[in-house]
Amino acid sequence: MTSSQNAGTVPVTGAARSDGLLRFALVADVILTGANGIGYLVLATVLDSFLGVNLSVQYPVGVFLTVYALWVLVVSRQENINRGAVLAIITLNVTWAVASVATVAVDALTATNIGDGWIVFQGLVVAAMGALQYVGLRRM
Repeated sequence: MTSSQNAGTVPVTGAARSDGLLRFALVADVILTGANGIGYLVLATVLDSFLGVNLSVQYPVGVFLTVYALWVLVVSRQENINRGAVLAIITLNVTWAVASVATVAVDALTATNIGDGWIVFQGLVVAAMGALQYVGLRRM
């Protein structure tokens, strides 16, 4: 026998989740990183002269970013997000951000001024994603 309190109730799906911010930050990472990686692969010959970054750097970076974005997508789609995987993502994002600034500081790629600006901008965006992911992880 069903009680009158439960009759007609439907479990709420999509209710506010404690991992909503983290999922948002991970999906943003997937979109931005995936677009960046695919851009390096598809537009490498155009970006070569514009950014001043050799194809021998762009192609491996493009492959890495594309594969990384797919991995972050898998992590973001799990019913229960794996904290260890998120910590690895945050660590990689922080490492990427620091490496971006260091690369420009020591002129490792001999990029153009636009290329240097792009590398630093990209590093700042990645740092912001890592920070947002960290906040989202803390809220879980």
